[in-house]
Amino acid sequence: MNRHSWIILCLAYIVSLLSTNLFAFSSSGFTGQQLIWLVAGLISLSAIAVLADNDFGSKPPRLNALEIFKRAYKQWLGTAIVAILAIVYFQVRIPQPQGNDISYQVTASDSEFVTVSGKVLTEPRLNDSQRLKFVFKASRVGDKEQVSGKLYATLPLLQGTGIYPGQNLKLKGSLYLPQAAKTPSGFDFKQYLARQGVFAGIQGFEAVFSEQTEPSWGWWKLRRRIVRSQLKGLGSPMGQLVSSMILGRKAVDLPVDIRDRFIEAGLAHVLAASGFHVSLLLGIILKITNRLAAKPRLVIGIGTLLVYLGLTGIQASVFRACLMGVAVLIALVVETKVKPLGSLLLAATIILLFNPLFISDLGFQLSFLATFGLIVTMPGLIAKLDWLPPTLATLVAVPLAATVWVLPLLSYQFNSVATYSIIVNIICTPLITVISLGGMVSAIAALIMPLVGSAIAWVLLYPTLLLMAVINFFTNLPGSSWAIGQISLGVLLTIYGLFLLVLVSNWWRKHLRLVLLGVLTLIIVPVIYQHFNLTQITVLPAHPEPIIVIQDRGKVVLVNTGEPKDIKYSLLPFLTNQGVNQINYAISSPGFKSNWSAISERLSIKNFVSNPNSKPLSTPFSNQTVQFEPVIATKSLTMSFDTQLSILKLDTAMNTWLILNNTKPDTYQLQQYIQASSNQKPLILVGTKIVAAWLKLQPQSIIASNQPQAITRRDTDKIQVYNLQDGVVHWTPDDGIEPLVADANW
Repeated sequence: MNRHSWIILCLAYIVSLLSTNLFAFSSSGFTGQQLIWLVAGLISLSAIAVLADNDFGSKPPRLNALEIFKRAYKQWLGTAIVAILAIVYFQVRIPQPQGNDISYQVTASDSEFVTVSGKVLTEPRLNDSQRLKFVFKASRVGDKEQVSGKLYATLPLLQGTGIYPGQNLKLKGSLYLPQAAKTPSGFDFKQYLARQGVFAGIQGFEAVFSEQTEPSWGWWKLRRRIVRSQLKGLGSPMGQLVSSMILGRKAVDLPVDIRDRFIEAGLAHVLAASGFHVSLLLGIILKITNRLAAKPRLVIGIGTLLVYLGLTGIQASVFRACLMGVAVLIALVVETKVKPLGSLLLAATIILLFNPLFISDLGFQLSFLATFGLIVTMPGLIAKLDWLPPTLATLVAVPLAATVWVLPLLSYQFNSVATYSIIVNIICTPLITVISLGGMVSAIAALIMPLVGSAIAWVLLYPTLLLMAVINFFTNLPGSSWAIGQISLGVLLTIYGLFLLVLVSNWWRKHLRLVLLGVLTLIIVPVIYQHFNLTQITVLPAHPEPIIVIQDRGKVVLVNTGEPKDIKYSLLPFLTNQGVNQINYAISSPGFKSNWSAISERLSIKNFVSNPNSKPLSTPFSNQTVQFEPVIATKSLTMSFDTQLSILKLDTAMNTWLILNNTKPDTYQLQQYIQASSNQKPLILVGTKIVAAWLKLQPQSIIASNQPQAITRRDTDKIQVYNLQDGVVHWTPDDGIEPLVADANW
């Protein structure tokens, strides 16, 4: 087999894993459309192989037709076998609960406290609720029953102080099963944990420690030594920021507001240990060992990379960078040149052989795309920027080349783009380089002498403050993050297909502007069309009141916001999924306090509407607060408010919606109110809990946050009843009311 054949086989393995990953964790299963894209992906291997083969520099010999057919038959037979083996291997490596897994101890009605014995597997970190979180290997429930499996454990901060990986302890708390996402693009906690082999959680309130001596060595102890040293030199939160820029935010408790700022600015990669950090570290080591012989440099270099890999927790992006770093070191010893594309492909294959589930890691995907972009795009960009000084041209070309290749995937995953990300990356790259280099020197010194590490970290204070000032400036600008809605898998693959055509074809390269116009059209046109043609009412589960999002051909009305966790994990992901960047009317149910400030930080709100019976809304822009008008009208919907009953009424061409609250108006009053309405249309009731007496109103549908216990199946034979605990419910003129995520009918 020649190099070309090995390239094809490696690509077949990777593409098969990518395709299998889509289906393995998909709730919809294997669809015909996905099959078409899988076949298209396998066929496109030929085009990609041509590019990689050119990198290797091999040229196929001239063969007759029969020999070409035989060689092609063997090649594609081998490709098919590799693809099948990849699918089987992926399925085998997917975590599955064993027969005595602790997740089977949890029942729907189980709310009593239990004591679980076991071992801590990961270093505790703070979650958004300021509780410690860690993975806990369970061995026993109570004093007798033996179990297996892992738990996602949380503890109050004071109770968990001093916990370390490998420690044996007992947790007292309540077991629960992780919940799947209930809104489109919402955070799927169940799937997130399942990928790690965790199928249950425990909300602990107390930890009982066993008599155990803390180990004298561990990667977590080295990480803690570095973080404490830099924290002492820089203070909080700058110390955590520098540590996370060196070790990755997964290894450091970085404040949520700083993390979100970096993500919004398009600098999330700065907080993830990646090839950039490995390149800097390798550069430092090669500079220090410049006078040594080749073999000692190889040993020192590989040893340093292994230490850094251990400190970062064997993250996929660092694993990839370290493998390519080893290739560079070996090339220095044997005095040969490294073929970048070949090294990248080989590194990907080795990592995915080690753990095929890394294919689903977004950091892994972004790392390879960014590196691929630097290899194939940066030389051309530098040539185009030859009118600039070389240093400045490189400064512009590096972030631009990486961003072009990762932006489509980021848009597909998060349904939004950081508007100023390219500018921010160009401006911040010098600061990031200085801070990262200084942070690495500080970390090395901290491992030897913490006080010296703190002193070096202190020098980085003003560059770090300047970096935060730049990020805050751009993230506070209007439109710093722009929602573009859900991009389909077909559009994503088409965009990357166009990029590859530009690389392999001179004709497409000459028509680059046409390609860029096509990419923008694929992304923007569907968003604009949906925005001005969609009429939809969506009811999202939230506490204390359901959230209602009304979209009507360019107008968006938002009723209620829910609690902060509802905003972060349900409402904002849904609005981003729908491509919503502005809310025309923001309305709160009477008697409930909504968190409009959290919404206004991300979206533009034109009008805050207060109910006549409620106190004026406390909003970030009080001059935009208006009293409820007699009627708020969009193009096909009207909304009105009854001051006596505190009911929000929504009229469509086919239905009348009554949005109720916990004041629970009298049934007789509701009947009179409905009868007094000029249009007798089918009735839809929406509320936290619908009481049985309201069935006398004979509604067509009921949408409730909780299932009314007094209602029997016989009562609802002629009424559609939807429980928001099962997921989102939405209404469209064509399809009426239906569950959006799962079947929510009782």
